[in-house]
Amino acid sequence: MSVELALSASAVIKVYEAEKGIVQALRGVDVAARPGSVTAIAGPSGSGKSTLLRIIAAIDVPTAGDVTVAGVSVSGMSPRDRRTLRRRSVGYVHQQPTDNLLPDLTIGEQLTLVANHRGASPADVERLADLLGLGGRLSHVPGEMSGGEQQRAAMVRASLGDPSVIIADEPTAELDSATTDAVCELLGDIARDRDAAVVIATHDPQVMQAADHILFLRDGAVQSETFEGVERAVIDSTGRIQLPPEVLAWYPDQRVRLEFDPETNTIVIKP
Repeated sequence: MSVELALSASAVIKVYEAEKGIVQALRGVDVAARPGSVTAIAGPSGSGKSTLLRIIAAIDVPTAGDVTVAGVSVSGMSPRDRRTLRRRSVGYVHQQPTDNLLPDLTIGEQLTLVANHRGASPADVERLADLLGLGGRLSHVPGEMSGGEQQRAAMVRASLGDPSVIIADEPTAELDSATTDAVCELLGDIARDRDAAVVIATHDPQVMQAADHILFLRDGAVQSETFEGVERAVIDSTGRIQLPPEVLAWYPDQRVRLEFDPETNTIVIKP
């Protein structure tokens, strides 16, 4: 793995048991993120976004595959060691503000507790709160703040202690368009100011437009990747490629012929 990567996941598979039987939530997913970048993990509900986030945050472990966070391999780690890694290197923002913040403590009290736990100074709390426009709101409890302010407070919380990776699960799902724009800008500011890799699960076009890099999941696999505005289909390490649904519909028997054109250096798909 390149030392420039804040996180990488290779050939990640996640299988679990459900009432209806064995479910393969992830099917050989690869993802990498560099410091100072914002990566969006997009896809419909049930595509594996939240499962992937939990694995790259070292909350859950893959059934197979390798995950490395801040230069440390998560494979084979005990739950205790993974908690230590998360405390030092990972900030996590849940979709619902109520899952990020305690209702009875002021924002300042909560951030101070997290700062003490993660070895950050009071100056770090003040600087990040000011960066995210919360300098005058630290004496308020979450119930006295808007949804956007609560999510910004959660981002400050996740950023304390200079984590290498900040992960957010649908952070704009409950926000209006104007607040979503502000949060997207702030996520970019956090990535650059903290030199962290920010990874967001989303199906919000505004968030995807603000991201440096987009991975689109479908049925637990990476269908496509967008970088610098160019979308490309992804071929996994076994040579499998996911066709977009609108193209897949052209081949009802799910069988095609592939022909390589040496003149254009392209592969042509034929029935």
